[in-house]
Order: sequence, then C-alpha cells, then structure tokens
Amino acid sequence: MAKKKKVVVAMSGGVDSSVTAGILVEEGYEVAGVSLRLWECQREQPQNCSDHLGAKTVAGLLGIPHTLLDLRSEFLSAVVRPFAHSYLHGRTPNPCVACNRDFKLGALLEWAKAEGAEYVATGHYARLTRDRAGGRVSLFRGADRQKDQSYFLFSLSQEQLAHTLFPLGDLVKAEVRRKARSLGLPVADRPESQDICFGDYKALVESFAEEEELDGGEIVDRNGKVLGLHQGIHRLTVGQRKGLGLSASHPLYVLEIDEAARRVIVGGKEDLGCSGLTAGSVQWVEPQEREEFPAEVQLRYRSRPVPCLVRAGADGTCEARFESVFPPVSPGQAAVFYRGEQVLGGGWIEKALK
Repeated sequence: MAKKKKVVVAMSGGVDSSVTAGILVEEGYEVAGVSLRLWECQREQPQNCSDHLGAKTVAGLLGIPHTLLDLRSEFLSAVVRPFAHSYLHGRTPNPCVACNRDFKLGALLEWAKAEGAEYVATGHYARLTRDRAGGRVSLFRGADRQKDQSYFLFSLSQEQLAHTLFPLGDLVKAEVRRKARSLGLPVADRPESQDICFGDYKALVESFAEEEELDGGEIVDRNGKVLGLHQGIHRLTVGQRKGLGLSASHPLYVLEIDEAARRVIVGGKEDLGCSGLTAGSVQWVEPQEREEFPAEVQLRYRSRPVPCLVRAGADGTCEARFESVFPPVSPGQAAVFYRGEQVLGGGWIEKALK
C-alpha cells in the first residue's frame, strides 16, 4: 500500500489507539488524530470510552494534529435511546456494535473523506484482507484471541471496510504496550477499558422510561406458579441468577422475559439449554452461496464459538441450530457467525430455540 496517504485515527486516549497512531506515523502515512465526544459519565473511570484530553497530549507527542468532534446529540439518538428502550422491552442490547458502525467507522469516516483522507484507522484487534482483483474486503479475528474484537464489527459495510485500517490486528496486547513504551507514550500502562461507557446503566435506562415501563411483575416457574415479584424487566436478563430475591432449594435462573405480561419465567440451570436461535437484521460480510451451511456462532463477546448449521432467509433473518445444547441465549445480543478465523456476518438474536 502506497505511503503518504492521509489516515484519520480514532483516538480515545488509551494505549491501543495511541499506538495505532504511532505505528502509522512510523510507516510514513500523513496522520491526523480525531477524538469523538460521544458520552461522558459524571465521574472519571477507566471504562469511559474517550479521554480526549489524553488523546490530544499523545497527538502532540507524535507531532500530529488533533481534532475533537462533538457528536453527543447524534450518539444520544442513535445509540443511547435504542439501548435504553431495548432493556425496557426485556432485551439485552449491545451498544458497541452500533457505536462502531455509526460513529467510529461511520460518522468519522464521512468526516475523514471530507478532509481528504483515504482511511480511518482504529485500535481494534481485528484483521482485514483485501482482494485486489475483486475489490472485496474480508474480516478476520485479531491475532490476540484474548483481545479479539471482530465480534463488534460484523455490521460494517464493504465501503467501510475498504477504507479502514486495523494496525494492531497482528499484535498481542503485550507487544502493544512495549510499542507504547518505545514511542515514549505516557499511556503504556493505562488500565484496560471495561464494560460499557454508560456507567450505571440501570439508572440510565430508567431515565428514558415512561412510568408504566418501570412497573414490576410476577416471577413464575415454568408451570406458572408465582414465586415472587420483580421490580422491572429492565433489571433482569436471560441467564441471570443473582438479584432475583427468591428463596429456593436450588439456584434459579431467568429463562424467559414475557414483555407483554411483564412476567419473568425462572427455572433450574438444566432448563437454560437451547438447541439454537433465530436472528434478525442479519448482514453478511461474506456473500453466502448456499441457503444452508455449517459455521460457528459467537453469542457474546469473549464467549466460545459454538458449531452450528445456519439456514439463511431471504428477508434478513436466519436460523442457527447448535450441534449440542448450549445455554443460554439472550434476545437482543449479537450472534456473529465465523468460519474459523473469518467473520461471515451476524445479526441480532430474536429468540432461543428449544
């Protein structure tokens, strides 16, 4: 790839994006750093996704310009409100997918193009290959399986992937920290980002709710026997054991959330198992030539991939049948399909199949 092309680096102030910028400077690209002001908690905390002041400091050390884009209003509408409403409807959302698609590699890419940049680069641990003949870009897991973030990137379009660089894709975290030290960056030992950037998400969800959406309801067993009461379906998720407020002779888990009745169904661990799932709003990074094909599906970030048989629908839906029973499946989470290291595509879990 020709050097001296202009690249805009999404800089959060953390070690990964800082090293991303440093590597590209060393490789001879014309680099500009941009921080996205999306969401800010009331207190300083490691899980906050953007420390734009720290990013500005790093940009200065690297000798590159730094810009702060304030997109808080757009982020509120596109990510925060849907996140809250999903919980209020008994689902378990994953806002990081939308954040990456619509902001880090969406709005930022559009801004970068307007500034004459060829690429946007991020500190994601993922890899890309480019078919120069056909023009397609394929997405793969990062070399560091403990940090691999390809799960969050399945919904990126070919246009986005074609203009994206992941300089950390072939590195492991220890190498990234060593690189930060060799570059003289003060973020080399910065703690890892953890969890979502919203902080106390339950309070956030409740701030977007209508009064009736916070109503409690019954907790029942699989036969409909009332075992207790809950304080709102937004406080519970499928597979949850703690915080149910129930006294029983054996551990009970949330099996299902009935939004219409505001009822939570619980059962034993043995009842969590399911044989598959249905997913909607499915997007394929790799075009599928067959209606039915084998794959592995990952149901949460860091969870192990599960072998399955996928049947793709023409309406953006698919059904995945697991090779063996697997617990649990949470509606609202992303189901991302792989073939080995390669991302095939993904969608949003609609329901578990028993």
